[in-house]
Formats: sequence, C-alpha cells, structure tokens
Amino acid sequence: MNWKKKIMNCALFIGITTFVMFIINKLIYFISTVENVLDKIKGNYYEWRFGKIFYTKHGTGKPVLLIHDTTSMGSGYEWNKIVKQLSKTNTVYTIDLLGCGRSEKPNITYTNYLYVQLISDFIKQVIGKKTDVVSSGLSSSFVLMACHMDNNIINKVVMVAPHSFTSLNKSPNRNSKALKILLNTHIVGTLVYNLIFTRKNITSLLENEYYYNNNKVSEELIQNYYESAHTCNSASKYVFASIKGRYLNANVLNALQSLNNSIFVISGDEHIDECKCIGKQYQEKLPSIEVVHIQKSLLAPHIEQAELFTEQLQILLETE
Repeated sequence: MNWKKKIMNCALFIGITTFVMFIINKLIYFISTVENVLDKIKGNYYEWRFGKIFYTKHGTGKPVLLIHDTTSMGSGYEWNKIVKQLSKTNTVYTIDLLGCGRSEKPNITYTNYLYVQLISDFIKQVIGKKTDVVSSGLSSSFVLMACHMDNNIINKVVMVAPHSFTSLNKSPNRNSKALKILLNTHIVGTLVYNLIFTRKNITSLLENEYYYNNNKVSEELIQNYYESAHTCNSASKYVFASIKGRYLNANVLNALQSLNNSIFVISGDEHIDECKCIGKQYQEKLPSIEVVHIQKSLLAPHIEQAELFTEQLQILLETE
C-alpha cells in the first residue's frame, strides 16, 4: 500500500504543479494583452494558405514593402515612425509575418523557405507589381532568398542590421532540436517562453541592444513588443522555438552573389565591432552593395533615429 500512496502523492503533486503553471500562463497572457495596443493600428488581412496575414497600406506611388525583424515580439509596428513620411512619396505596405503580431500563429515549424514563399506570394497577390523591399534583422535573409528564387518580384533591397553569414550558416543540431521540442510543449514550454519574454527582459533588450540612447525607449514601444510576444496565448513561442532550433537560418551567400538587384545595408554607427563589420562582410562578398551608417543608433536605427533613417531611405530608393 505504501508504494500506491507514493504514486498517488506524486500524481497529485504533478497535477497541482501543472495547474499552477497553467494559471500563471493565463495570467501573463491577460496582463500582457489587457491594453490591446496592437488593435489600435487598423489594416487588412491577406488570406494566405498557411494563415491570415495582417498588413497595412498607406500612400500612393512606387510600392515599398517593409518587413519587420523575425522575432516573437516583432510586428509591422516596428516601422510605425517612418510610414507617414515615406507614404508621401510611395505606396507603403507593412506586414506582420506569419506567427508574429496580428497574423495567425499556427503550431508549425517555421523555416526560411516558408517566409520566402510568404514574401513572394504577398508581392504577387497583394501588391501586384515589382516592389522595393526594406527588411530588418533575420528577415533580410528571406528577402535575399526570395530575390534568388524569382528575380521578377523585387527591385531594390534595403537591409537594416542584417545577420552575419556566420549566424545564418548555423544549421539545426541535436541540442537545438531538443530545445525546440521543449518550447513547443503546451504548458511547460509556454511557461519557459513567458519567463524569457517578461516585460522586464524586453525592456532590457530594447535599452541595451536595440537603442543607443536608452532614455528614448518609450513605454508605448515596450508595451507593443510585450503584447506582440504574448498575443494568442503566447503562440508566438512557435516562431521563437523555430529560431532557437535554427530552422530559419539559410546560407544566403550563393544567393547573394547571384543577384543583380541594387542592395543596400543600413546599420547603426555605434555597434559593437562584430556587428559593425557585418555591412563590410556583405560588401566584400558583393562589392556593389552600399553600406550606410545612421549616427547614434544600434540595432534599430529605423526606430531610434526614424527621421534620419527615412531621409536616407528615400535617397536610396530614388537612386538609379
């Protein structure tokens, strides 16, 4: 009888622990989304085959597609500060990638090629003509691969703080696959994800890595990123799991060297040495790439120095 009692106690402990984790996850979801800031920006939905994709459209003129960095806290809000000015001269589209922001967040493995398909289909079916594309962070690799797959859909490419070739070459291994499996679990994985993407951690990330002047990090920005990371019961964890599993990486070097597009790299001028050299790495592989640095900014020059960034972007987009 003693062993039966131990089994019952163990089962009871597991049940209570699981229930507590479930309640914590629900509480975090409620706290992070109660202000509902994402819905303040109105837009449309593109019915893509893997889920609904939220996007906005502003202005008239030559089309420009703005693609946010692929993180679980990312959304088209990333471009909020430059849309108004840029839409005076262009038709400006912003998009929430699948698994991010206001778009659907299916429980799937997100890959580089999945997003290449999304970008290609969106340009063909929504924009309907060859377009200039501005992307940030990891998303820039999807744009380069999309250009390589079909050279008739993208004109100029502007990459903001793109990832290095070294990081993009890292392929899934046993440890990364195990981490992805853990993060994808319903209750434990969600709790781990929620403990990583706390408001405090997001604030620290923005202040220490994204911004040069951390006093410029607004409460609105923090809340937007925090809410985006936890909408749909923290379903953006599936994107995060795929990133950690290295499924979004791709060797873009061969694709890059085969392109005839006008390509530009924009980064902050206060990067740590490794980050500041990334633009030079791209330029060494394709000398025609032009590299521009925005003063007093780090990984998010388009957010921190939006006015300077927009002025420079308009110059690049007008360049023949």
